[in-house]
Amino acid sequence: MLTIFAVSDSIGETSNQVALAAASQFNEGVEVKRIPYIKTIEDANDVIEAAKEVKSSIVVSTIINVQIREYLTQVGLENNVSVINVLGPILNIASMKLNKVPNYNPGAMWVTDEEYFKRIEAMEFAMQYDDSKDYRGLKNADVVLVGLSRTSKTPLCMYLANKGIKAINIPLMPEVGVPEEIYKVDRKKIFGLTIDPFRLIEIRKKRLDKFHRMPSNVEYASDARVLEEFDFADRIIKRLGCKTIDVTQRAIEDTALIILESIKQKR
Repeated sequence: MLTIFAVSDSIGETSNQVALAAASQFNEGVEVKRIPYIKTIEDANDVIEAAKEVKSSIVVSTIINVQIREYLTQVGLENNVSVINVLGPILNIASMKLNKVPNYNPGAMWVTDEEYFKRIEAMEFAMQYDDSKDYRGLKNADVVLVGLSRTSKTPLCMYLANKGIKAINIPLMPEVGVPEEIYKVDRKKIFGLTIDPFRLIEIRKKRLDKFHRMPSNVEYASDARVLEEFDFADRIIKRLGCKTIDVTQRAIEDTALIILESIKQKR
């Protein structure tokens, strides 16, 4: 078992993401532990002691403070603990290229600036208008997602919100239809989420298994019901003339990247 310690003098989000990215390349045998707010020599010593207690370890550091960062590296060498400074080399080269000294401000990415409040506003927007709670948000949305149930519309909206994008999702159900207002929205803002029908049936059946008291005649995951919904969704998406994204084997992050690149080009 390998333990990756993600350490930082701020909240540790960046180091944690780097560690998780590395861990994801191995099916098993890697554990990630986040240790935020390493601000003193004593804190750095505690990190090395924790790393020594496990059989095999790596310390991934995004510590900005030069003194703490260099001390952690030195103590790691002395104790045979591998310490990787993620930001150090980048800051050094950038400093040389720019002929400027970095600010060395821990947590600079997470300050409560205009972008931060934009993300908060987008998250509130996504929650307010989630799953057709209210169609009035259509006119103010940056992105409109349309798709059948279980095509990751809601988590995708929340992911986009974290990027400051106001996203609203419209579920496609034959019995409900779609609001007429959607046909007035710029089609470049609309994205139709599609999925392989067999995969959708599988996902829905697994969801139904979680509800043991569901009636046996529920059509939610039946072949006939899914095909009916697919036919309806196909007609709506064609009428909208919007870009479609197949989410069958696609991670939310990948889908979001396609959307972000698309609206970036539009802007």
